[in-house]
Amino acid sequence: MKEKKKLSLATKTFIGFGLGIVIGLVFGEKATIVKPLGTIFLNMIKMIVVPMVFFSITAGVASLGDLKKLRNIGVKVVGLYALTSALCVGLGLIMANIINPGKGFDLTALSQSTDYEAQAMPSIIDTLIDMFPSNIFTSFTNTNMLQIIVFSVFLGVALIMMGKEGERLLAGVQSCANAMYKITAIVMEFSPIGVCALLADSVGAYGLKIFGPLGKLILTVYASDVILVLLMYIPMVALLAKFPVKKWLQGIWKVWVVTASTTSSSGSLPITTSVTNDEFGVSSELSSFSLPLGATINMNGGCIYYAAAIVMTAQIYGMNLTPSALVNIIISTVLVAMGCPGVPGGAIIMTTILLTNMGLPLEIVGLIAGIFRLIDMANTTFNVTGDVVTTMVVARSEGMMHTLGTGAETETKAA
Repeated sequence: MKEKKKLSLATKTFIGFGLGIVIGLVFGEKATIVKPLGTIFLNMIKMIVVPMVFFSITAGVASLGDLKKLRNIGVKVVGLYALTSALCVGLGLIMANIINPGKGFDLTALSQSTDYEAQAMPSIIDTLIDMFPSNIFTSFTNTNMLQIIVFSVFLGVALIMMGKEGERLLAGVQSCANAMYKITAIVMEFSPIGVCALLADSVGAYGLKIFGPLGKLILTVYASDVILVLLMYIPMVALLAKFPVKKWLQGIWKVWVVTASTTSSSGSLPITTSVTNDEFGVSSELSSFSLPLGATINMNGGCIYYAAAIVMTAQIYGMNLTPSALVNIIISTVLVAMGCPGVPGGAIIMTTILLTNMGLPLEIVGLIAGIFRLIDMANTTFNVTGDVVTTMVVARSEGMMHTLGTGAETETKAA
């Protein structure tokens, strides 16, 4: 008798994704009864994020074993993150001016929105100062990912400098990182249920109303993301990472299912790391450093949304954005995106900061917040996709991709 083939976790999660949409459409607002299941799933993910980032980055940095190699990789990773984010802001500006999400917008809708207080844009100096923790335990408690990453890098560098003694400590740190991966595997077994509950709640709450006054903003974001994949990610995968596009698409959709439902870059790290290492052949030495860093500072999808939201607000109030204003948008958006928490809803606060920086009214933020989860599904998905693609490109250039099934790293570096 033929043994029945078990469904993979990715397939079960995808089924949960579709089932959640159906439940939301059929039961409407009553579907929110399943929200606690989604909340529990998100809480379990948040539970492992901080220790996973801390141990994985510390182990990733220390395992490189060479400060020169660490410097080269760090410059490439951060440089690519900044460059792709800037290009995404430009794409968002172009698409927003083509689709014109603010034209014909009913201003009366703004009177019903929740007021958001103006937020001061942090200066570059303040941002730099805030990166360095005065009390690392406070950073852990407050989930300040930038400070945790900085401390982890320092600790990893210290282990390299300690030589043989550092190698012994590294073994313990790596064991802790492996324990986090095991806990992650346990948590991810609940993803089909969690994803189903989260989608049922979102679709049940919004239904077809998402195609109301903010429909054009949603269209701008999603259309831009399609172009982003076709014109930037796929060429980067094919030409720079030199990886088969078909195989990449087969792997990345497993990440998309989780990111779209959890809307958390940090919370998606377990599945992102698994796919990047196991299906794309990237060395864990690199991915354990690059992916957690990207979950905190790389916001490709978010940059598209920020640009579209700024243009939309300017159009609603009949304000013209000058060339110097556009340059300001690109620079400030990249900087703000790097400080955006990789957690659900963090971008709303960043939206108020950017609108304030441009001297634009904040009334629109209340309306956007009402449907933001739908936008955030796309934002997070392509934030994380950018992390993966950048990691693959750097891995290829550093000879840190191996042939799948062998574990042997490529010996020749891409030019």
